[in-house]
Amino acid sequence: MTQHHAIQPELSEADREALARIKSVQPAADPLTLLPDVPPSRIPRHIAIIMDGNGRWARRRGFPREFGHRNGAATIRTILTECERIGVEVLTLYSFSLENWRRPDREVAELMRLCCAYCDGEREAMKRRNVRCRVIGRREGLPSEVLASITALEDATRSCTGSKLCLAINYGGRAEIVDACRSLAARAVRGEIEPSSIDEWSIEGELGTAGLPEPDMLVRTGGERRISNFLLWQISYAEIYVTDVLWPDFGVAELHAAVREFARRRRRFGGLDQDEPPSDGGSSPHA
Repeated sequence: MTQHHAIQPELSEADREALARIKSVQPAADPLTLLPDVPPSRIPRHIAIIMDGNGRWARRRGFPREFGHRNGAATIRTILTECERIGVEVLTLYSFSLENWRRPDREVAELMRLCCAYCDGEREAMKRRNVRCRVIGRREGLPSEVLASITALEDATRSCTGSKLCLAINYGGRAEIVDACRSLAARAVRGEIEPSSIDEWSIEGELGTAGLPEPDMLVRTGGERRISNFLLWQISYAEIYVTDVLWPDFGVAELHAAVREFARRRRRFGGLDQDEPPSDGGSSPHA
């Protein structure tokens, strides 16, 4: 019996280049099979996620908020693995904000415990899968055991050359920019740089995400429509995608839906589509 196979459409030059880049980072990635309706050039290189809804997920089931955080931690593994499979190069997760210290002591203690458990429990798996982990945020103020787990994870994966996981822990976007400015000011005082030479690239180089591509898409689960002080500098031109799905329920299908939505959008970076006439004025230059 003759077997019929689906024929992949011929790839454009941009798609071939994107697929080659994806394969250079993650050779096992197979976006053409997993997302055949999304051209490789339309797969975001960097996805940032505000993982919201753990507490609500738990309360709806009659459990304390800590139960939601534990299930949310399990979702990280699912999403990171699928990002590797479809060719997303960088995944950045808002894990613990500077403002989260205001939560009840019991919840904060559980979040710190989960941080250690995740870093320690995933360390060998990430190293085996060639995933490099970077942690951004202020180290001061974190418990010593959390610092030890973070350092061990970063050290163990430092030589990995595949996909990248960026965990924002004890993080705030404004604080990150302040810290970058302080670093540049200190260098200027030492005579290493001229104040007049400081530009956007100088600041970008001092951020925790230095060297990574900017986020192409910011995903927020749980339905809230706020940035919440996350990657304020880096998401200047990121596409924002909000879903009502709570983080513990955000799985492969939801990730694929977000990527498909991203692929449908036109990213102009302040310019115009080729088929769009110039405006008569009155609109934002970044519209």
